[in-house]
Parts: sequence; C-alpha cells; structure tokens
Amino acid sequence: MSAPETDRVRGLYAVTDPDLCPGERVLDAGAAALRGGAAMLQYRDKHADTATRRHRAARLALLCQEYGALFIVNDDPALAAEVEADGVHLGQSDGRIDAARQLLGGDKLIGVSCHGRLDLAQNAADQGADYLALGRFFPSRTKPEAPPADLDTLREARRRFRQPLVAIGGVNADNAGALIEAGADAVAVIHGLFGAPDDAAVEAAARRLAGLFPR
Repeated sequence: MSAPETDRVRGLYAVTDPDLCPGERVLDAGAAALRGGAAMLQYRDKHADTATRRHRAARLALLCQEYGALFIVNDDPALAAEVEADGVHLGQSDGRIDAARQLLGGDKLIGVSCHGRLDLAQNAADQGADYLALGRFFPSRTKPEAPPADLDTLREARRRFRQPLVAIGGVNADNAGALIEAGADAVAVIHGLFGAPDDAAVEAAARRLAGLFPR
C-alpha cells in the first residue's frame, strides 16, 4: 500500500468559501487560484445539497489534476472517496481519523484542525493524521470566534511534529511570511484569496502568496 504524499503539503493552500464564491463561481475562482500557483485546493461548502457538492467537487478535482495540485474535501470522507480526491480535512467534530482512513485508503491525505492546541495536534498525530492545521493566527473574517494561536505555538509544533504544518486564520500576503518563518509548511487562505473582487484579482493574490515560498 502506498503512503500519502505528505511532501506535497507545502505552499499556498486555497480554501473555498460558499459566501465568497457562491454558486458555480467557485469553479472559476478555484481555477484562478490554481493559475496563480496554489499547491492545494480545499472544497469547503456546508450549504449546498449533496448532488451539487458532488458535481462541484468532481469539477474541482479535475481542475487540480490539470494544474498538478492536491485536491482536498472538507469534512466529508465519503465525498472525498467518491470524487477520488487526494484527501480530506477534518475538524475536531468531523469524525474519527481511523474511520476516514478505512474509507479513503492508506494513500490519501487526512488533515486535522488542531486550533492553537498542541495537545490536539499530538492526539491527531498519534491517530495517524498526515498534516496538522493550526490557527487562527490573525483576526479571521471567516471564523471570527475561533480561538487564537500564536507564533510560539507554531514554533513548538515545528520542533515536536514530523507532519507538515498548515497555518490558518486571517492569513494574507502581508502576514504569511511570519508563519512560514516560524515553521509553517503551508498557509491556508480563504478571505485573503477568495475575497478578491474578481478572478483576475484572485489569481494575482494567489501568485503573491505562492511566491512567498522558496522555490
């Protein structure tokens, strides 16, 4: 059985939002982020019905294949398996890692949100998570109530864990550099990317963010 490609969890991790990219615009905006250099794209939509989510996820999966990026589905291992995504991202209340692994197989990525808590990161690592998401590091428009995390926590996580670290929460091109310097392998961006007014601006924002990572 092959292992997940954890070395590809690096760079700009674009996360879609149904309020910022309503309807079918998520497809055009996602393509713009990929053109700009997003290395990973997560489909996140808690509003649409099952058939719509399946359709959009399948289209985004094909786009990611076209651009050589990883495609991740938020919260839904079954949908990730159905569209042959590269993995799934789980929150703390989105089910067990071992159940997702059984459904997806050993070669798919499973990421877990750990907020700013190293104990949650340790639990996720012990249970087989392939990458650990920490944050929010800055004020977030998407999840303003999310508990804060700080750079010292990120530095300690970098010392402690072998898994790739994804930093999230209010990330944009102006503050992402500090996260990368503190040890983030990837930065997950929602509003700082898809809050741009049009697809050309999404692509430009993605290019700026992706350019922060060493080649």
